[in-house]
Amino acid sequence: MEISVGITPGPQAVRLAQLAEELGFARAWLYDSAALYEDIWINLAQIAEHTSIDLGTAVLVPNLRHVMTTATAIATIERIAPGRLTCGFGTGLTARWVLGKPALSWASLTTYVTQLRGLLDGKVVDIAGAKAQMIHLPHLAAPRPINTPLLLSALGPKGLGITKDLIGSGIVEGLIDTEGIEGDWGRHVQMVSGTVLDPGEDVGASRVREAVGPWFVVGYHYVWQAFPEALAGMPGGPEWLARVESDRPEGERHLAVNEGHVTDISDRDRPLLEAASAETIGAAGWVGDATDIARRVGESAGRGVDEVLYTPSGPDVEREMRAFAAAAIA
Repeated sequence: MEISVGITPGPQAVRLAQLAEELGFARAWLYDSAALYEDIWINLAQIAEHTSIDLGTAVLVPNLRHVMTTATAIATIERIAPGRLTCGFGTGLTARWVLGKPALSWASLTTYVTQLRGLLDGKVVDIAGAKAQMIHLPHLAAPRPINTPLLLSALGPKGLGITKDLIGSGIVEGLIDTEGIEGDWGRHVQMVSGTVLDPGEDVGASRVREAVGPWFVVGYHYVWQAFPEALAGMPGGPEWLARVESDRPEGERHLAVNEGHVTDISDRDRPLLEAASAETIGAAGWVGDATDIARRVGESAGRGVDEVLYTPSGPDVEREMRAFAAAAIA
């Protein structure tokens, strides 16, 4: 079992990656959402040059870059940090929502990763009806094949089935999920959020709410996107919706809803967090004392998970990293 950490591409990325290495995290995974964070590849390159920690993308969104651009970016990181990179890909649920678009289809994601694997292998690949290949000369890029592991992020039955097929065909090496679902997934990364409680700390405490809040309110964002009529039955939902609709005109409301996605609590979202019960807060990820967190890691390992990817949030990410490392790594 490896314990890794998710880091937001931005001004603090290198410093947090250095801290992650110091604390014993196996890998620093960076997020990919162009409307919310800095460029993932530039930040990965900076981290690669200032640390020796392994690197990951959790997860890349195909529509943001031509597949050849992604292949070349991977080759660049492999030159800077040989063998340290793993690339996760997904349909871009939230990264697409913030652009006012639905998630990509699984067909388009499958095509993209299949093309990418072919390019990294040095093959001639059909892209949009034309032949393409990485024809970089030996002194201009890493030689092919480039064996960077590719993983898929999947949650539902369709995505899990496609992921299993692509693992079987050798296109991808494994799965990133949030549940640690049991099965033979090759390499299996479980992404979790939450916070480690201090001794005697109550689940409903203000610090705990702040730490898990950015992930907790994503539930409301999802409902707004997929089942807006259900907001009427959620605590604070009608008031929150009224605020969204007053803050932005129709056609721009996705910009308000996704503000601060998984990093910060907006003024609009704060009443939702304050109104939530302690029980609800406790269910917003892995929330428990150090013993409980260690137990959860062990349970995931028992289901075949190879790596737990912890995604800290809130106002004191450094504190969250230190506490989780002490519980899960030590």
